[in-house]
Amino acid sequence: MLVRNATLADGRVRDVRIDGETIAEVGEGLETDGDVLEADGKRLLPGMIDAHVHFREPGFSHKETWTTGSRSAAAGGVTTVFDQPNTDPPTVDAPSFDEKAELAAASAVDYGINGGVTEDWNPDELLSKPLAALGEVFLADSTGDMGIEADLFEEAVERATDAGVTVTVHAEDADLFDESVLPRSTEDASEEDTDSRAARERDDADAWSAYRTAEAEAAAVERACSVAEEVGAEIHVAHTSTPEGVDRATEAGMTCEVTPHHLFLSREDLDDLGTLGRMNPPLRSEERREALFERLVDGTVDVVATDHAPHTRDEKDAGIWEAPSGVPGVETALPLLLEEARRGAIGYERVRDVTAANVAEIFDLPRKGRIEEGRDADLVLVDPEERVQIRGEKLHSKCGWTPFEGRQAVFPELTMVRGTVVYHDGAFAEAEGENVREA
Repeated sequence: MLVRNATLADGRVRDVRIDGETIAEVGEGLETDGDVLEADGKRLLPGMIDAHVHFREPGFSHKETWTTGSRSAAAGGVTTVFDQPNTDPPTVDAPSFDEKAELAAASAVDYGINGGVTEDWNPDELLSKPLAALGEVFLADSTGDMGIEADLFEEAVERATDAGVTVTVHAEDADLFDESVLPRSTEDASEEDTDSRAARERDDADAWSAYRTAEAEAAAVERACSVAEEVGAEIHVAHTSTPEGVDRATEAGMTCEVTPHHLFLSREDLDDLGTLGRMNPPLRSEERREALFERLVDGTVDVVATDHAPHTRDEKDAGIWEAPSGVPGVETALPLLLEEARRGAIGYERVRDVTAANVAEIFDLPRKGRIEEGRDADLVLVDPEERVQIRGEKLHSKCGWTPFEGRQAVFPELTMVRGTVVYHDGAFAEAEGENVREA
């Protein structure tokens, strides 16, 4: 195939010739004996590599499956995903890795599988597998079933470093959560003063953000920095939600990712979102959101990853203390960034770097991330002037809702994985699963 007259991220108009799974040539006036796709000046970008998704299988297929999650990815211009380990069973040994890999064969896009760390993990088995990374390692997160103590965290980082595996850290220190916000029993509340009782009786959507403080993230990033320096480890901080966390990770030579929900939503949106806006880490203040976006634009942030973590609408339709944490995002991340690029808030080259080029470098994917000769033909064609409103009912995730309802976005018209068109003008390729591979 030849993609003719495409505008690349740097503004050059070029032809891209594809031979099998690979980009064979990038230049001007190229010819081919195969099919020709006339780009007519539209933007051609490398497919997004989403280094942080939860496709929920095995164990929670009522929320998402590899089929529905990967279709959602392809429709959003994502050509590779890294799935996180907190499934059932968690991906902590060879049998659980193999079980997930068998399910992942249904994916419409390329994938990587991250291993996890619990008290029951088997590092000898797990680290012998072709892991994308060790993560999401839940550092001092007492609210999740994969939270681990400091000694085990240090051991896991050392073992992963010896095996040449990057460690992805969930950085929240539960010791700094504000427990004064937590609800208490009626008996406990009756013994407290009026102000304390009022704080503990909070049931508004913002209570989750008040509970999981920004200081808790900063402290956990600091701890990760100390371990990284001591061990000489490559640590990647997941879903950094504060400018302070980004700055500290950068100062220590670690890489970090931010999510679309932390870039585009803040605590000011929680009155409208309700429990749909509950996630970990939680939404921060509008001032912190703006500062985070500034760091995205100026190059401080390394990666945008979605932390795509769908739940059903029924599950989210609960009180703020009962609703599960997590939001879908794999289909809307690149479209939201492309809308920001269209209106000039960020450059297309920065979008390329934080969604593809930097991710490929950090996680050692030398064939992905750029439109260059010899790289995988993972390509996304978009028309920046074709803007649409995001509607949850039109997205392809099994959960059927989005925290970005009604926002403008630029969706791809075509997504290609290693030379095969997997999504085009709203339709998916029929032979899903036959062309995918582990990244």
